[in-house]
Amino acid sequence: MTGFALYRLPHATHATLVQQTQGEPDELLSCQELNSRQGFVMAPFEITPSQPILLIHPDVVQTVGLSMTEISPLIPFSLTDSPSPISAGGNRMTYAIDFANYHAQLNLGIFQKIVLARCADEPQEKPVSPEELFLRACERYPRMMIALVWTAKSGCWLMATPEILLEGNGNAWRTIALAGTMRLEGEGLKGEGESATWSVKNIQEQRIVTTYITECLEQYTSDFREEGPHTVRAANLVHLRSDFTFTLPDGQRIGDLLYTLHPTPAVCGLPKRETFKFIIRNEHAPRRYYSGFMGMLDPDYETHLYVSLRCMNIEAGCCHLYAGGGLLKDSTEEQEWNETEAKLETMRYVLQQR
Repeated sequence: MTGFALYRLPHATHATLVQQTQGEPDELLSCQELNSRQGFVMAPFEITPSQPILLIHPDVVQTVGLSMTEISPLIPFSLTDSPSPISAGGNRMTYAIDFANYHAQLNLGIFQKIVLARCADEPQEKPVSPEELFLRACERYPRMMIALVWTAKSGCWLMATPEILLEGNGNAWRTIALAGTMRLEGEGLKGEGESATWSVKNIQEQRIVTTYITECLEQYTSDFREEGPHTVRAANLVHLRSDFTFTLPDGQRIGDLLYTLHPTPAVCGLPKRETFKFIIRNEHAPRRYYSGFMGMLDPDYETHLYVSLRCMNIEAGCCHLYAGGGLLKDSTEEQEWNETEAKLETMRYVLQQR
């Protein structure tokens, strides 16, 4: 086995295992190279030769139950096979430096929105197997897409994300605009966030993403519909979400559409090109495969691609957790730090669960 992906779609009662048994996963340097391709995709935030889009060939695809007895025998790899990135060790001081730098650009009117991300290292004296972490995430987060992916190039990653980048088949497709974050507490944890009252900042942030996706879709189709925004729950957080359904005259041009969509303002900012370059130059913690996208690509049958949020890179003895938040002009450092802490709890809970 040269690469595998194990994933469970939201509310599914089973998982799907995709394995490449011969050769190495394809390394692509543009989303457009995904046109007419099939396989499990793992794309980074910034695509480079050392950090390419990885396409795992579906040599073996099988449905498996959500239990260790079914999953563990199918995943014969060791965490010692994974590369070891330099620890980012994101702390409050480095976050404060980044926030001040980013926020200055907003105050000057250079950016309309920009997303600041961080990495937190979680040492594991008694490491838990990746498949056990996958099952814990499936049990804890039924509303999310859960994926465990390993290749020799990327290492091992676990993701629990609520954000669809692109789903569909044939000429029927959908995507979402997801932005704004609030933590559920107390009685709110018993529901789906119906009583959430959204701040102007969160509403503005979600509208920025919605407008951007509308402009992207207009380049490929005139047949699309927007519904929302409405509140959706993801773990102990709620977000604002708008749904887009649309048709594509040519389903084989999915790579072109992904090139236009990725990265969305939900993980990057606006103007997109300028904020992307600024993030690459200035963020303390390289994002790697965080805030990229991953999922099964099969234009003729079924495609499920999700933005890589709430994710961690699993190594022997340490896990690297990633989270970010969108900054606007009226954002405060404490508010944004607390939002990243709330998002990191998604994976911390998986690591600590007994």
